[in-house]
Amino acid sequence: MSVAERLRGRSPRAKVEATEPEQEASMAIATVNPATGETVRTFDALGPEGIEQCLADAHAAFLAHRTTTFAERAALLERAADLLEQDNEQIARTMTTEMGKPLAAARAEAAKCVKAMRWYAANAEALLADEHPDPADVADSGASAVRTRYRPLGVVLAVMPWNFPLWQVVRFAAPALMAGNTGLLKHASNVPQTALYLGELFHRAGFPAGCFQTLLIGSGAVEGVLRDPRVAAATLTGSEPAGRAVAAVCGDEVKKTVLELGGSDPYLVLPSADVARAAQTAVTARVQNNGQSCIAAKRFIVHTDVYDEFAERFTAGMAALTVGDPMAEGTDVGPLATEQGRTDVEELVDDAVRQGAEVLCGGRRPPALPDGWFYEPTVLAGVTSAMRIDLEETFGPVATLYRVADLDEAVARANHTPFGLSSNVWTRDPQDVDRCVRDLQAGGVFVNGMTASHPAFPFGGVKRSGYGRELSGHGIREFCNITTVWQAADPE
Repeated sequence: MSVAERLRGRSPRAKVEATEPEQEASMAIATVNPATGETVRTFDALGPEGIEQCLADAHAAFLAHRTTTFAERAALLERAADLLEQDNEQIARTMTTEMGKPLAAARAEAAKCVKAMRWYAANAEALLADEHPDPADVADSGASAVRTRYRPLGVVLAVMPWNFPLWQVVRFAAPALMAGNTGLLKHASNVPQTALYLGELFHRAGFPAGCFQTLLIGSGAVEGVLRDPRVAAATLTGSEPAGRAVAAVCGDEVKKTVLELGGSDPYLVLPSADVARAAQTAVTARVQNNGQSCIAAKRFIVHTDVYDEFAERFTAGMAALTVGDPMAEGTDVGPLATEQGRTDVEELVDDAVRQGAEVLCGGRRPPALPDGWFYEPTVLAGVTSAMRIDLEETFGPVATLYRVADLDEAVARANHTPFGLSSNVWTRDPQDVDRCVRDLQAGGVFVNGMTASHPAFPFGGVKRSGYGRELSGHGIREFCNITTVWQAADPE
């Protein structure tokens, strides 16, 4: 299967948030309002000459940008943060129009991007400061001095998804630019206006031409960009097939990659938990971004001693959510981003119900919302391994409930998935915490709270959730040449 096919396609084990929505195979890059199904605007893809110009500009910009000081880069990134802060309402409405997240969530996403830009502007120099080994080791090597220096790699291609169309890009762009790299953005084809805004934002902030550019290209053009010798590395957030395709090309070219793929995060509720808080937080953890988040809690694994109370509270909370126009201030859950995405969710729920799952709430399209791609917040109980939803990632507002007898069963159930992005544990018992941190197969363990990303903390997964880390010092160093500088001792 080609890169283009994998970018467009879906897999039984891939999250529905494929980097390229199904629509790209048959229509132009376009803004399609998921609340109405209306095509708002279409765009022509960049042709070969345009792609070549962008590659040339990115490489030329890198040769200059890598020589700038951290202070110079920080001033530009701070300016970009100021502009984004001023543009909050405008870009929030664009995101909501393009992919359907509630407007309040879109505003919060833009504000989070501002925070990340300012954090990297303030901290990048310290995060990338030269490191000096133990003097005894230096002497043992016969050197007078040894240091480790972080140098930028070059042009990095970012293949990004539609679910957090601003945040996913900024959490790459801010550290990459501060490290001295330059960036090319191939965004999902259903968020072209957000993609173009990002390219313009960094230009307006004063970054030299070519430092960060948006490529409006279809999936068929991605492999050519990846193989271009001027591109040093790639980062992708998206489906498992898309990740494997990009990794395969970059492996063939021996280029660095960072992949953040699917997630089916467990949410463990143990006997000592504050059940009321756990249930309340669980609602937000499941339906954030209309349920279309790789780090959303999806599988709720509850000890039998507290299962009934949790199930009752959680189901009531899910059923009370307001589903509707994402531009309306009171809306909790908007539409799914694509019609195919809703179909995929329906198929998973229908398969589970046919095989005996119990629908505690939801399980259908809202009758009052015939237009757009809406789906009711849903809770399924009695899920078994015979059901597709047990192993596949559900990219929509659908939760699965599991009753377990003890912590051993809870951990085994949590790890019973091909994914390993993050996890949530609710307990007041320190021994439970230690056991979960030791045994849960995930890139994060969040105790008595929901998974969330923060610029100061590393983010990423294991197993089929990908590899590498974003954010924090770990993230900024991913696209650096970690260089050993060894200087001989003067001869006596």
